[in-house]
Amino acid sequence: MTSPAERYAAARARARHSDLAEFEEGLSFPLDPFQREASEAVADGHSVLVAAPTGAGKTLVGEYAVRHAFRNGEKAFYTTPIKALSNQKFHDLERAYGAENVGLLTGDTTINPDADIVVMTTEVLRNMIYAGSSTIDRLGVVVLDEVHYLADRFRGSVWEEVIIHLPERTSIIALSATVSNAEEFGAWLREVRGDTRVVVSEHRPVPLWPHVLLREGIFDLYAPGVDPQEPGLTPRLNPELEAVAKRGRYDDGRGAGRGGGRPTRGGRRPAGRRAPPRFAVVDVLDRQGLLPAIVFVFSRAGCEDAADQVRAAGMSLTTEAERHEIADIVEQRCAAIPADDLSALGYGHWRDRLEAGIAAHHAGMIPLFKEVVEELFAAGLIKVVYATETLALGINMPARSVVLEKLVKWDGQGHKDLSAGEYTQLTGRAGRRGIDVEGHAVVVEHPGFDATQLGRLASRRTYPLVSSFQPTYNMAINLVAQLGITRAREVLEMSFAQYQADQSVVGKARKARELESTLHGYAEAAACDRGDFMEYAALRERLARLQKQASKAASRARQEATAASLAALRQGDVVRVGGGRRAGLAAVVVPDDHPVAPRPLVVTEHARVHRLAISELRHGLETVGAVKIPRRFDARNARSRRELAQLIEDARGSFELRRAKRRGPEAESTEAAELEVRRAMREHPCHQCPDREAHARWAERYHRALRDKDRVVGEIQRATGSIAKVFDRRLAILESLGYVEVVDGEPAITRDGDMMRRLYAENDIVIAEALRTGAWQGLHPAALAAAVSTLLYQGRREDEARAPHVPGGPSGVLGRALTDTVRLWSKVDDMQRERGLPDLPAPHWGIVGPIHGWAQGKGLDAVLRGSEIAPGDMVRWCKQVIDALDQIADVAPSASVRAAAVSAIRTMRRGVVAY
Repeated sequence: MTSPAERYAAARARARHSDLAEFEEGLSFPLDPFQREASEAVADGHSVLVAAPTGAGKTLVGEYAVRHAFRNGEKAFYTTPIKALSNQKFHDLERAYGAENVGLLTGDTTINPDADIVVMTTEVLRNMIYAGSSTIDRLGVVVLDEVHYLADRFRGSVWEEVIIHLPERTSIIALSATVSNAEEFGAWLREVRGDTRVVVSEHRPVPLWPHVLLREGIFDLYAPGVDPQEPGLTPRLNPELEAVAKRGRYDDGRGAGRGGGRPTRGGRRPAGRRAPPRFAVVDVLDRQGLLPAIVFVFSRAGCEDAADQVRAAGMSLTTEAERHEIADIVEQRCAAIPADDLSALGYGHWRDRLEAGIAAHHAGMIPLFKEVVEELFAAGLIKVVYATETLALGINMPARSVVLEKLVKWDGQGHKDLSAGEYTQLTGRAGRRGIDVEGHAVVVEHPGFDATQLGRLASRRTYPLVSSFQPTYNMAINLVAQLGITRAREVLEMSFAQYQADQSVVGKARKARELESTLHGYAEAAACDRGDFMEYAALRERLARLQKQASKAASRARQEATAASLAALRQGDVVRVGGGRRAGLAAVVVPDDHPVAPRPLVVTEHARVHRLAISELRHGLETVGAVKIPRRFDARNARSRRELAQLIEDARGSFELRRAKRRGPEAESTEAAELEVRRAMREHPCHQCPDREAHARWAERYHRALRDKDRVVGEIQRATGSIAKVFDRRLAILESLGYVEVVDGEPAITRDGDMMRRLYAENDIVIAEALRTGAWQGLHPAALAAAVSTLLYQGRREDEARAPHVPGGPSGVLGRALTDTVRLWSKVDDMQRERGLPDLPAPHWGIVGPIHGWAQGKGLDAVLRGSEIAPGDMVRWCKQVIDALDQIADVAPSASVRAAAVSAIRTMRRGVVAY
């Protein structure tokens, strides 16, 4: 029996949570325990952090928070990291609350901004806070969807800025994927926001089963009896899977199991297994009842190729009725796009694949095409989508199964293995709540596939949240304007980045104390009765440093000389490659004076022909002489190469003699210093000690521990107040450039600084400098748009091989403006380097021509002709340029630049870009 007091408390709680009960009645399933706990905390007025697996339904907590604020007469903001997710959430809330009560703000789209419920990208909210918008005064709750995005190194700072600056009365509902340090993040939120409840759930409402798809069929990953939801750290793998994989490890790739691992007649083992064809993978999934599926490919071109291959194999996964329904939806959604643009986008080919139930989804597609794919997939009409990992970010596209073609991906610099967090994020899409009783994660066998690695990956499920917060110029100047220098530093010390740095200092300080104790022990063990052995050991250390410095200096000099000398080589020059697979002598037969990447053609002393590249010459390149190349020499002719190799061999003696005579003053100076140290060592009393080497071993340990201690102490010093130090350095640059001035000992914002406050684009400081110095003065609208694009565009690898097209040529009005922009960037970049700040992203001219053409009014087909730029990228960069031009139109000190920006926006916002 409950007491009267308990019954009274329960009645109060029911009354307080009455709207939660109504909210739950509108759902097709009861709330899970974590959803109920988090929603009750919202009803009680707390800020809440919810960390739960993808697909677990954490967005329901955000939706309840919106309803709760709306019912209490307060404004509610729902923020997302990407515009597509904002659009999706806007339509969801519009259906629930009516068009008059819901607004949308995504930078380039403004719908009903004064509504009580507004969906927006997180950047828009950050900008509203800095602008001092009165809209925030009545703000009851902010939902930060996908808050783990604050780990993103490019945009993550925005989330921390919002969390730190929102008014104290505003509750924050932070929705995150399952992170392994949710308690740490929650502890920081409590410090910054006050009372915050942390609700963590690792339970998936739809169980996830991991599989491997081989040519022989589909196999469970784990052994019978292993619970895939709680597999442990070292789960047993399916013995049948291991046996099949082992038996076919040396398969020649022409058929399952063929070859049996036996050596071929020549004694070589076959090359190994290949992945099953993509159409075969879809066929297996279809027969096993595992469609619809999302297949992650990690490459835009790979997504398109995969969809084409499956369609070209004659596969159609839809019924006649579904094909008609797809056609109707596609026609209706694309009706507003001009026919010429649709033709340039390959509309007919794209539609044919959709009608067959097959689609691609990646950033190279225009937003409309991606939205159509999302709509059709959510309706169950698309059966297989080939997607890049961006699809794992929030967009509501659950599937029965998720397929990974590989366990490696390209990260912009090289191929790297998927992390456990990435695997968890991607596979979390599998299993539709209320539709599927279980989800399936399928990894397709591929070259280098390792079932043991997959077992570890699937069982760990770790995803640490690490802050990427760094104060930008815009942030620094807004903080000073709003708070003053002292309070600004205090705010920055409140960041999650500084919180994590301070937490790490605790362990580092303990490590430093331990190393100090270790140093005393090593010094005592190294004691010598002949004299001060640590003094003698310091001489040995100095000798080792001199030798290492000499080696580094020689290597550096070789690399610098190599880059210069490679372009200066002439026909007949004989070079010596210092090491690596190209080591030895070679004669230049076709020079190449390219200023950036020369690759002369050479014939080696072994009569082989190849091109020399800087990347292969890390051990240096030395010109040692010359030979006469026969007239009409043909490097493709083996006999000609052998004759030239003989000429090199005949002259070898003179090459060796020439090289032996070369000695630089730096080498002589280093050698003299080494001789001096060796003399001091011989004269030291400890040099003659019979136990010298035993003492030396302890001394070496002492110096290793001393280096470790110095490193740890340096890390502590860098971590303490590290964010405020970056802020101070940026502020110093702003002061040098005239955006900030010191008045009565306090920094104040100048007129130019007030302009800088309202520039939020990438490379904000260089845009401000271009406006302040008049570098873009006199540019017509299309040229201004093109100039702005150089500070926003981030080139892809394929861009590097093409020379960018600059309308009017390098000496034209636009060309000179671009050169001035590079000069301004270089000046600021030098200032950053002097102060130990990271490099400033360099201007990139790769999209100048297409942006200029689009801003002139040309069609999509015309501006993309001859380029490698994907239509979706073109649309995205156009929208980013429009966003920046919008800011320029508002703040530029020149009336003509403001007018050009307005005109460029008007011309660019059309067709697929306007959509």
